[in-house]
Amino acid sequence: MGTAENDASADGNLAGSSVVALFKVIFHQQLTVLVRYPVNTASMFVTLVGFFIVIFFGGRAVAGPALTDSLDGIIVGLFVYTLSMTAYSGLARNVTRESEWGTLERLFISPHGFGTVMVVKSAVNVCLSFLWGFAILLAMMAISGRWLTVDPLTVVPLVSLTLLSVIGVGFFFAGMALVYKRIENVFQLVQFAFLGLIAAPVREFPPLRLLPLAQGSYLARVAMADGVRLWEFSARELGLLIATSAFYLALGYYCFHRATQRARAEGLLGHY
Repeated sequence: MGTAENDASADGNLAGSSVVALFKVIFHQQLTVLVRYPVNTASMFVTLVGFFIVIFFGGRAVAGPALTDSLDGIIVGLFVYTLSMTAYSGLARNVTRESEWGTLERLFISPHGFGTVMVVKSAVNVCLSFLWGFAILLAMMAISGRWLTVDPLTVVPLVSLTLLSVIGVGFFFAGMALVYKRIENVFQLVQFAFLGLIAAPVREFPPLRLLPLAQGSYLARVAMADGVRLWEFSARELGLLIATSAFYLALGYYCFHRATQRARAEGLLGHY
């Protein structure tokens, strides 16, 4: 009995260390892509900062001091948008890239399983999204001169929970990419949808809190603009965020799993 328990414990430790090794490999791969193509990486950063500059200086020229009232919301909104786009597009586009490179089928014969590989890729994307997000946030605050409250113990958990619903959406479209291949135009439409969800007026229309991103974006805005800490939010507010994030993550992964089964059954993995 004791030997069997020891064997099971050893297998569990081996599987855990194997997943950690997989995480390191994928993280290194993603980082290598960013470093190997510096122009592309820099253009992503410049585009997002340039977008904020246009809004900030353009809005100040048109609206004058009135822009100050909405400046906090704009900064937090773009911060959440940057994180969301990195987490979402990283997952959905990974499937497309692997198909183009002809390496998608290799992922299916990975000893970890295709689902585990994609979950680890999602975790890596979230880590990278924080690097991008905080870099953009720092740039926006420096340009505008408006320094928000950035408490890591509050902002990181709130944004991480918010990104779970985004990852669910990413899994859904990654599954679509497996079956339908070229859906880049749909990716772009989703990017616009994210902007609307982040700016959703959840105070005036509470049912909007049930949509992906909406509740988390609202709480992040309150935390960073008003200095509210994580434990000062009501259990109802946090419970709703956890429930909606878990729901969209589970739904997205379920759709991805079904799409994977269909792609394998119909022999679509090797076609692009």
